[in-house]
Amino acid sequence: MATFYASPAKSSRFRRLNQTNPDIRGRAMAFKIATYLDRIGLAQVPTTVDGLLALQQAQMRAIPYENIDVLLGDIPDLTENSIWAKLIDARRGGYCFELNKLFGLALEELDFTVRPILCRVRMGASEGGPRTHHALIVTIEGCDWLADAGFPGPAPIAPLRIDAKEQQIVGGDVFRLRADPASGELVLERKNEDEWFALFGIDRAVALPPDFEGANFICARWDRMPFPSVLMMSVLTSEGRATLLNKKLRLTRSQFRETQTLETKIELQQVLANVFGLRLTKCTVDSLWEKLGSR
Repeated sequence: MATFYASPAKSSRFRRLNQTNPDIRGRAMAFKIATYLDRIGLAQVPTTVDGLLALQQAQMRAIPYENIDVLLGDIPDLTENSIWAKLIDARRGGYCFELNKLFGLALEELDFTVRPILCRVRMGASEGGPRTHHALIVTIEGCDWLADAGFPGPAPIAPLRIDAKEQQIVGGDVFRLRADPASGELVLERKNEDEWFALFGIDRAVALPPDFEGANFICARWDRMPFPSVLMMSVLTSEGRATLLNKKLRLTRSQFRETQTLETKIELQQVLANVFGLRLTKCTVDSLWEKLGSR
């Protein structure tokens, strides 16, 4: 397949399914692929499985998962212009609806075949909840791959082949996609020691812009979702992964894990900047620390 660095903006099925707010001239935002690739530190991306892997991991290293805006009471704007302004121009992170929409737009601009889906999160439960996780199915040479740059913590950091019956190893972790006859879903599971831990279920139901808007609103406002009350952050590092759950910072390097509890607002600001690459305003850091309180 060909290798692309930048290509002109094009209309597409992905763009049509996800565009919810064209500008005043009725046109979609022109996706600046060269600017995006510069943001994540890549020079070129072949339209191959290796290219998909490189793009997913580069975005996960450069653009962290974070739900700061939701925790502080905002509902993320899922229009292309707003996601670009936040994740590219302001060099912020986001949660699944923002991260995977950006990821999908970039893949589509690079001539990958992409379909956005909504998944039912399980996190160990025997059944899934509402469709509130945005992921992607990417088709390469007739094979479908589950690609996801927006599920923090235990999810795979590389695409998984959807039709594979066997276990798939990613970075030393073992995953599988198990058919669940009761729900009609394929359930993504991670092996934790001798047990399988269910992450989320996928199917091939068509998801349209109103579905993503509704799921985004549920995640940002429903008190049964964790996002309005728990700070969750994750980013890939050169040595492994860094996660922040409220004030508890965990750094994973190979099999070594270091855990630290943040005691002061200054420590929080330093971790946001030095670990997650976020330069937030003093007002935002103050509000975030106040929100975390005694957690």
